[in-house]
Amino acid sequence: MAAPTEDGRRVGQWIVILFILGFCIPSVTALLEGLYCGTEICYDVLGVSREVAKSDIARAYRQLARKYHPDRFSSLEGETRESAHQKFLLIVTAYETLKDDDSRRDYDYMLDHPEEYYSHYYTYYRRRLAPRVDVRLVILVTVVAISIFQYYSWWANYTEAINYLSTVPKYRIQATEVAKQQGLLNKTKEKGKNRRSKDEIREQEEEIIRDIIKNKIDIKGGYQKPQILDILLFKVVLFPYYLCVYVVWYCKWIYRFTICREAYGEEEKLYIIRKNMNMSQAQFDSLEEEQRGKFLERQLWIRNNYEVYKQEQEDEMKAKMALDPRWKRYRRWMKNEGPGRLAFIDD
Repeated sequence: MAAPTEDGRRVGQWIVILFILGFCIPSVTALLEGLYCGTEICYDVLGVSREVAKSDIARAYRQLARKYHPDRFSSLEGETRESAHQKFLLIVTAYETLKDDDSRRDYDYMLDHPEEYYSHYYTYYRRRLAPRVDVRLVILVTVVAISIFQYYSWWANYTEAINYLSTVPKYRIQATEVAKQQGLLNKTKEKGKNRRSKDEIREQEEEIIRDIIKNKIDIKGGYQKPQILDILLFKVVLFPYYLCVYVVWYCKWIYRFTICREAYGEEEKLYIIRKNMNMSQAQFDSLEEEQRGKFLERQLWIRNNYEVYKQEQEDEMKAKMALDPRWKRYRRWMKNEGPGRLAFIDD
């Protein structure tokens, strides 16, 4: 017998490789298990053709659903309750696949291009796992909820501040004088049925004083009167406008003070001082006018002057801490006991 040639051996090797790959790689003509209707064709499950209209698909689904629905199952010929239930689930899957235009288009593409099975897996599960609710709606509802809570908490803080200030003698006396000047606290004797009790009169006077404090006092910082434009919803809506305003302002700043070398005005000086101190606008506005005037006197918009001022403040704070008995006790405790140590005291 003649020995096999080199070409014959190569052909035999390729035949073996192709035979193995035939078992390992899914058939490009087979339907994919786990996708849509599995090994069944959704059109055949509903008994319709691929060119059928959406209304005919719904009609075929209703007919089959009435026949195989578990609640209406009545001993179909050759069917058990379990097989009818599985058949009903397959019918529902076929209808869910074909009733949606996008899903039907993807399914038709899979039937026409079975070789792209990896792409079909990705398309199927991307649609299957996609959120059912529009993400934009979720974001809108979240922003609105946060804005409502934000506005309510601001009003609670503002009301708490007014209630506290109405108990401070300094502001209470001033509000009482204003109320007397306006004739709001002129006590007249009431007679007859309209006569009020002392508690009612006292409650009315408290309300008058509170209203005067609300109108006269200017609260800055975290307890200031809330403004509707400061909540998150309006911040998000007006963000493009604020961004445009900031860009215009920044360009003007560069042109005026970098290119044209103009001298800073008082507003610009205070802005630079606030930035050097890393304070928000609300925090800076809560400072007294006298204190801001001292900042201007010391020319803290100049970086070197601010560094000197900062060092002075730190030294002053260290001196106060050194003289404060509470800090002395704290340092003594940290030295002797310290955090994380246990000391047993004998009685």
